[in-house]
Amino acid sequence: MRMKYQGRLGLQQRVVPNYRVEFFDALAQACEGGLGVFGGIARPVEGITAGELHVAKQFPASNIHLLSGPVYLCYQRGLIDWLEAWNPDALIVEANPRYLATGSAMRWMHARGRRVVGWGLGAPLLTGPLKALRGQRRQAMLRRFDALITYSRRGADEYARLGYPRERIFVAPNAAARRPSAGMPGKAATAERRSLLFVGRLQRRKRVDALLRACAALPEPRPRLVIVGDGPQRQELQALARGLYPEAEFAGARHGEQLKPYFSEADLFVLPGTGGLAIQEAMANGLPVIVARGDGTQDDLVRPGNGWQIAPEDESALRETLRLALSDVQRLRRMGEESYRIVRDEINIEKMVEVFVEAVKAT
Repeated sequence: MRMKYQGRLGLQQRVVPNYRVEFFDALAQACEGGLGVFGGIARPVEGITAGELHVAKQFPASNIHLLSGPVYLCYQRGLIDWLEAWNPDALIVEANPRYLATGSAMRWMHARGRRVVGWGLGAPLLTGPLKALRGQRRQAMLRRFDALITYSRRGADEYARLGYPRERIFVAPNAAARRPSAGMPGKAATAERRSLLFVGRLQRRKRVDALLRACAALPEPRPRLVIVGDGPQRQELQALARGLYPEAEFAGARHGEQLKPYFSEADLFVLPGTGGLAIQEAMANGLPVIVARGDGTQDDLVRPGNGWQIAPEDESALRETLRLALSDVQRLRRMGEESYRIVRDEINIEKMVEVFVEAVKAT
C-alpha cells in the first residue's frame, strides 16, 4: 500500500454488508491507528447479507427504522457512545440526510477540531413527497463536510452543481475486486454456441426474467445461459425458463473459487437489472459485460471498449445488444482483455483505498 493514514479512523455505515468486508479490511491495513466501523443490521426485506470484519474493528449499531420509501429515515442508537470509546482522529460517514444521528456525530467531531468526510453516490434530482424539504436538508448536510468521496464522475458533478467545492470532491470508483495478481485468465476453446453468464441474487430488480425473454427472441443457434445465484424469485424464474427458454441452467448460489469455472466457460457477462458488484469479478476474469444503466456507479467501469450500458427496463435494447455482442466472438475476446486491464490498472479495491486515504489526509 503506497499511502498510509497515520491516525485512527472511524467509519459509519447504516449496515455492514458482506460485499464490503474486503474493502474495509484493506482500508484498516492502511490506517496506522486502526479502523473502527460502526454499523447496524438491515431490514429483513432488503436481503443484505451482513459481513464480519477481520482486520477492521466492528462495532454494532442499534438501527431504528422509521417510515419507508422516499421518506424512509434511520436513527442509529449508540453513535456518540462509539465515538467516545473509539475516539477517531477523522471520521467517514454516509452522506445521507436520512440518517438522523449523523448530524450529532459531525458536531462531536468538529467540536474537537477533527474532520468529517462524507461518502455517497452523488446528488441526483429528488422526486416524490417533500422533495423541497429533502433537498434543503441534503444541501445543509453537504455544506458541513470537510471533503466528499463519491463513486463516479457523475456523482462528483452532481455534488459540484449543488455548490460543493470541486477540489474537495474525491472519486473512488466502487470496487469489489482486488487488483488481479496473475495474468489475463485463459478462456475455454471457442465453441459454435456462445455462453452467457449471470451472477447475482434472484430478485425482481435483477431483471432475470427480461434476460430469459431476450434470449428466447435471439436467432439460432441460441446461446447457453447460466444463471448463478439464489433468492426469492428462483422458483418463479425456473418455471418461466421451462416454458420460454429451457436452455437456461440454474446453478444455485456459488461464491469465491466456486465461481471460477463459470467465468472461464462464459463469453459474456450480463446484468440486466440494478446492483451487481459481480460485474467487477467478471471483468477481473476477462469477460466483456452488458449492464443496465443505474445510479452512476458503473459509468466509469463499463465503457465502449469493454461492454455495453443499456437503458433499464428496455427489453428490446437488451435483445439487440445481445444479438450484436454474440455476432463477433473475436470482438468479445478483445473487450474481455480491456475489462481485465480496467480492473488491473484503474478500478480495484487497492485504488479505492488509496482515494479514501487521500481524502482523509487532504482534510
